[in-house]
Amino acid sequence: MRHGLEICCGGPGLTAALLVELGELAERSGWDGVFLEDYLIHHAGDDPPTYDPWLLLAAIAGRTGRIRLGTAVTGLPRRRPAKLAREVLTLDHLSGGRAGVAVGVGDPADRGWAAFGEPTDLRLRAAMLDEGLEVLVDLLGGERVTHVGRHYRADGVTLRPPPVQSPRVPVWVGGSTQAKAVLRRAARADGIVPYKLTDTDGWSDFTPDEVRDLVAALPATRADGAPFDVAIGGRRRRADERAERAYLAELASAGATWWLEYVPAGDPERMRAAVARGPLR
Repeated sequence: MRHGLEICCGGPGLTAALLVELGELAERSGWDGVFLEDYLIHHAGDDPPTYDPWLLLAAIAGRTGRIRLGTAVTGLPRRRPAKLAREVLTLDHLSGGRAGVAVGVGDPADRGWAAFGEPTDLRLRAAMLDEGLEVLVDLLGGERVTHVGRHYRADGVTLRPPPVQSPRVPVWVGGSTQAKAVLRRAARADGIVPYKLTDTDGWSDFTPDEVRDLVAALPATRADGAPFDVAIGGRRRRADERAERAYLAELASAGATWWLEYVPAGDPERMRAAVARGPLR
């Protein structure tokens, strides 16, 4: 099981330079991946500084040579799939084949949707995600895409150059496992970033048995033949590191391929310390 950091894309007092620094520090500290949130207006504070994850990841790519780079999670219904695919493919080349993207319906509590006139109806967003995911996956594989749907269109288009990774840049799907559609969508992609609740007001860890059931319900391998990614986590490290280490070992035995530890916005020195301590292996 690999260990990644899920890092905020904004918050009171944060700077773009600090977030890039944390990405570089993550590689030096032994982490396997850095995955940034994707908000237009971050959820912490009143009108907090918020930064574009793809520009940050591009800067991090130039300062690292090993870690995986991506988002967790991009709300696809407010993005044009072709534009997102172009950004991800560019990061794939900048990083030498270390890019990925996780997509979902979008955080229902994200105020950036309504503020900019983006769709807020979750049924509409779900339909856009289903259609957009199909287009995105094909474009990230360098395929010639012909698609005429309700929300998106592609007239025999191929994005060049092709991805560094073969057969495509990996796509993960995020969302609550209470929604059966999340498993259906993930099965069309290369991985899943699941959480248990339909909202994020509370938190409940997946048990090893729940992870085992989740792994059994998804494909065994992804498009490139590697194990299908099941990325568990999304919270801060518990104070009891012995219990945390034992829990992570159980998740790995259950089939999880990633553990994502969250680094929230806060005091810069505290954020640096959370990254510099490295993963619990």
